[in-house]
Amino acid sequence: MLSGLAIAQRLPETTSPFAGRWDIVLTMPDGSTSPRWMDYVEARDPLIRIQPSGGSVHPAYDVNVDGLHITLTMNKATDKRPATTWDLKIKNKLLTGTQTTGDQIVQISGVKAPDLKRDAPKVWTKAEPIFNGKDLTGWEPTNPKAKNNWIAEDGMLVNTAHGANIKTTRKFDDFKLHVEFNCPEEGNSGIYLRGRYEVQVEYEKVDANDQYHTIGSIYGFLAPATELPRKPGTWESFDITLVGRTVTVVRNKIKTIDAREIPGITGGALDSNEGEAGPFYIQGDHTGGMKYRNITVQLPKQ
Repeated sequence: MLSGLAIAQRLPETTSPFAGRWDIVLTMPDGSTSPRWMDYVEARDPLIRIQPSGGSVHPAYDVNVDGLHITLTMNKATDKRPATTWDLKIKNKLLTGTQTTGDQIVQISGVKAPDLKRDAPKVWTKAEPIFNGKDLTGWEPTNPKAKNNWIAEDGMLVNTAHGANIKTTRKFDDFKLHVEFNCPEEGNSGIYLRGRYEVQVEYEKVDANDQYHTIGSIYGFLAPATELPRKPGTWESFDITLVGRTVTVVRNKIKTIDAREIPGITGGALDSNEGEAGPFYIQGDHTGGMKYRNITVQLPKQ
């Protein structure tokens, strides 16, 4: 007969049904939606991280887990705003709940994020331009109501002043992207992959950002392994390969992120539908003065 200790040693460890990554949608009172992301990792501190609509992924606070029910604070109260709290339940592998900020209550729904694990293509197509250098054919503002200050000029895609973000009308799944950029001193922009994952472009003050928010990072999630010299006001390049969640970033012909997994969407994502193709989009809502050129893409060859 096995002893009680032996039986206890053989029992599997319990895993919360909340464990893993979640693609989340908030539905506002007016029917509009806004993407979010959450991960729950047992035996980690913090237990839960949340990606809000903007900014960077951060820990959830005051987390209380009771079986199939979680309450947490997403944003703590300040002297200017009340706290934002989540009340979540899980049933049939679906996440539902509410977000409360003062008197505003917003509906939450979520599904497990897809793994997106797949082999890299053996052959890629030839590079094709997705910006023709002459006009904005194939590009449009992410928000039609925002003032669009992007123009095509001398083969460049130029943001003359902060205003609208701009995206491709085409959507892409796995790809190799080549893009050249010229970021002025104190400039801030970003290149979004599938409209969800930001590759940071910035030359803010040297001490303004940590390694997870500096130029070439996957904003908030992946830091460049190599720090390169600052070159504000000059032309530089990114060569970015994305297959599933696996990203490789080469900046100025030096590999800075090597086949790393992107955990989830970053702030500013257009949606949280990670299993779907999406556009490239370039931030224009931070600063003006950004220039891009020679934007080409290669796709898996069928």
